[in-house]
This record gives sequence, C-alpha cells and structure tokens, in this order.
Amino acid sequence: MFSEARRRERAESGAEWLRCGGAFVVFNGADSPVTQTFGLGLFGELTVGILDEIERFFFERGAPVVHEVSPLAGVAALDLLCERGYRPVEISSVMYRPVTAPVTVIRPGIRARVASEEDLANWAGVMSRGWLNEYPEQAEFIRENGAISADWRGNVPFLAELEGQPGAAGALYVHEGVALFGGATTAPEVRRQGLQAALIEARMRYAFDRGCELLMMVAEAGSQSQRNAERNGFRIAYTRVKWRKDKP
Repeated sequence: MFSEARRRERAESGAEWLRCGGAFVVFNGADSPVTQTFGLGLFGELTVGILDEIERFFFERGAPVVHEVSPLAGVAALDLLCERGYRPVEISSVMYRPVTAPVTVIRPGIRARVASEEDLANWAGVMSRGWLNEYPEQAEFIRENGAISADWRGNVPFLAELEGQPGAAGALYVHEGVALFGGATTAPEVRRQGLQAALIEARMRYAFDRGCELLMMVAEAGSQSQRNAERNGFRIAYTRVKWRKDKP
C-alpha cells in the first residue's frame, strides 16, 4: 500500500492505515491526495459509529476527512454523509474492458516499455514534470511520489520514449487477474505526439501476456483521459464521488 511505501521512504511522515467498517482508511500526510478512505459503505452498512472512528483518525492527524464513494454504497450512506456536513469535491469514472491482444501500431520514433531498475530515476522525473504542470499546488507530494511509487510493491513502471528520450510515464498494478492502469502523464513539451497511446498499448500487452482477464482505470469524468480510454475500448462501470469534511 502507498502509505507503507511512504513510511519506508520517510519514517517521520506518520503515514499509516487501518480498516474500519470494511473500508481502507489511509493517512499519507495532512495535505496528501492519497489521504482518504477507499471502499466506504461497500462491505457493510455505514453507521454513525464508523464515521466517528474515521473522522477521529483523520482529525487527530490534522487532516480533513475525504471519502471516495461508489454509488453501490447506496442512498442511505450518501444521505448520512450529507447529514454529517460532507460536500462533494470530485467526480471520476471507473472504467473497464476485457483483456484482448492489442493491435500493434507503428509509431515512428516512439517506444514504450517496462522501465528497468536503471530507468527509475527517469521514470520518477517524467512523472514529476508531467503532474507538476497539471497540479502545481501539490508540488511537495508530487516530488516525493515518484520515488515512493517506484518502491510500491506491485507497481510495474512503464516508460515511453520519443527519439530515445523519456517523455511519458505510467504504472500498472496486477492483482488476481485484474490489471489496473495507474496514473500516467506526459512531459509538457512532448504532448499530443502519441506517447500516451503507446503507453496504453504497452500496458495492455503486458496484461495480456500475463493472462489477465480485466483492465481497469479511473479518469476524471468527461476528461480527455476518459475520451482516450473510450477510444481504446474502455467503458464506464460506475461514476464515483469524492466527499470532504473539514475539521470543525
């Protein structure tokens, strides 16, 4: 888990996680976008007691409470969040497609592949450059994220090169036949040249060669990333909402 990788990299970070009401409750720093819950309301009824415990966990660490909630959690769970003063702050699409052999497309000057041990510094550097351009307010987290993600067990880092120079990076996580496309980004100066398409194809081939049955990814609702995924055969499984509550 990401918080465990961060604790290995920076023991003083206080990163930790627990299970509560079936949900994963992750603290990765007060301002980290990874500090939130996952799976809230999916593994049992959401109750006031569960929310009390989760809110105490985050508030004691100086962080707001953030939940990524699937519509499968049900109306009662969403109603309880509203009663507790939460507000929606983000909408994303969880997407999927069956694994099939990808069609190889020749892209002159472009090569996408699994990053080797020697490539990890370049992989982390491309990740930082791409995401800093999109989210400059998260500079500290992004700079740390590259090294931490490279150390995250189960992460397969992918690198795309243009004329031999690293230009795009992405990740793949494989678990029990499901291949999850992790965050991918392209350095600002080489965007719209086919690097992301090459990364998608390379990760699809990796999943196919290892017998995976399902591909999964998450994109901001209505974004260019979602449209790229749909062009590659992905469909929306459900739309989830991120809810936030600040400490009173």
